[in-house]
Amino acid sequence: MLDIVHQFIEKHQLLERHTTVVVGVSGGPDSLALLHFLWSERERYDIQIVVAHVDHMLRGKQSEEDMHFVKHFCDQRSIICEAKQLNVQLYMEQTGKGVQEAARDCRYTFFEQVMHKYKAHCVALAHHGDDQIETVLMRLVRGSTPKGYAGIPIKRPFGNGYIIRPFLCIDRQQIEKYCQKNGLRTRHDPSNDKDDYTRNRFRRYVLPFLKSENSRAHEHVQQFSETMSEDEAFLEQLTKEKLKDVVDQQKGHVRVHIPSFMRMPKPLQRRGIQLILNYLYGNVPSSLSSIHINQALLFLKRQHPSGMLHFPNGLKVIRQYEVCIFTFQQEQTSEYEFLFRVPETLVLPNGCQLTSQFVDRYPVIEDDEHVVIDVDQLALPLRVRTRKRGDRMKVKGMEHPKKVARIFIDEKIPANEREQWPIVEDANGNIIWIPGVKKSVYTATNITKNRYIVLHYKKQ
Repeated sequence: MLDIVHQFIEKHQLLERHTTVVVGVSGGPDSLALLHFLWSERERYDIQIVVAHVDHMLRGKQSEEDMHFVKHFCDQRSIICEAKQLNVQLYMEQTGKGVQEAARDCRYTFFEQVMHKYKAHCVALAHHGDDQIETVLMRLVRGSTPKGYAGIPIKRPFGNGYIIRPFLCIDRQQIEKYCQKNGLRTRHDPSNDKDDYTRNRFRRYVLPFLKSENSRAHEHVQQFSETMSEDEAFLEQLTKEKLKDVVDQQKGHVRVHIPSFMRMPKPLQRRGIQLILNYLYGNVPSSLSSIHINQALLFLKRQHPSGMLHFPNGLKVIRQYEVCIFTFQQEQTSEYEFLFRVPETLVLPNGCQLTSQFVDRYPVIEDDEHVVIDVDQLALPLRVRTRKRGDRMKVKGMEHPKKVARIFIDEKIPANEREQWPIVEDANGNIIWIPGVKKSVYTATNITKNRYIVLHYKKQ
């Protein structure tokens, strides 16, 4: 066993010389064996050991006794021990999280604090090969991401360093033999014997069958995990490169150009959605699963030009013709109406700008951001407002008025932007311009007049 673990540590460069290692210790056989191993080999690797123990306060006196046990074990060997009682039940009530997720949050937060206090390079945890089998199978059964199917990582960034798992190369039986050989009396958590948790059921009913088929199953699953991790790292980097030309990301907001995204290979599309969600969420909620990624992909693929998906924690996925927006931002739906004098610069609630000015000669302007109005056809002052039900506009070049709602649809204005889009009308209520969208019959055509109004629309 020792040779296997040493080779594993060297292969994956888990320990650096002249560093401090925080060891997460519960008092059970796995973590106590890891602590004893690292403590025994501290001179070989030239490392300092600090123990971090958390009493989750979920098992009353029994868990408190676990804490005293770990502290006593460390005292006997002059190992620094940081132990803390954390009210996981209170944290569950505050966050609405389940017991396992809440306990993990509290535990890892404490590990990071200890790591920072002692300027440690890494936190060593005692997950082993059988844990890896259970994790991979559980994720295959319930569904996960490609990275999730790889199971428990050997080494991953954490705090100012890493989390490492030197025991993933061995199984529970080898750890128990190590404890017996070294006279390690360990604590037992009775909650591990109950069928309440999914992992416990896999441990009690599925794992024994696999081990009866092949006692070295943990080695093959670990090899599968490492291969998956390496492939995933390559594909993820490739996806990041492709996304640079496809998405525009801001804080809490990502815009995806759908045609460009759909031209990406499908394996990169799936990873692209995952990267977008990772970016927006930061800490991806446990309620988010592969089902949501599949929903997003189908949403982008379908023919219907608009719609919305609601993801956990208020994330909205909004389809607007060739653009899809992932955002936590709330839609703006408030109405507005402003007097629009000439000359004036008006900043609208959506951040866009409208500018008006008088000119004495007809300017030759051909873009959608400007319009030239014949003053003689208007009743001043102008007004800028949001659309109203039943709005119609006399469109330049058309014989009959057209519904503004129809204009927005035909011009593919995103549905969530229509309620805030400015409408410019004169004092008589005639719509003279929908900025950036459509010009009206009030647009100047006679270039011999002495006075015109030029309106300029600048989007945010």
